[in-house]
Amino acid sequence: MSAESLRELIVSFNNGEIISKFWDTAHHMIDAIVNEFCFAILPLSVEHMLTYSDLELNVAQKHKDPSDHVIISHAMTERLTLISSDSKFEFYRKQGLDFIYAPKR
Repeated sequence: MSAESLRELIVSFNNGEIISKFWDTAHHMIDAIVNEFCFAILPLSVEHMLTYSDLELNVAQKHKDPSDHVIISHAMTERLTLISSDSKFEFYRKQGLDFIYAPKR
């Protein structure tokens, strides 16, 4: 999991957008993500930011979310498959993103 994805989860939790009967703090949520669900948190580096700086943005669909762009760049740089329910990510395949669209149910 990209550190940027984790940052987004923390912000959502602290803003009350994520409500859980299991975690009473964002800290407890992070502990669960790492220790119970066994996700590795991948740090961001200058290399990821260089990919981000060169990323052609999806202006046709008005995809302006900088966090999404960082996550896309992270996946592209690390040559990881990105799974998302955001269909706007499809645009970035032509730049090297390995993407699986997983619609919400």
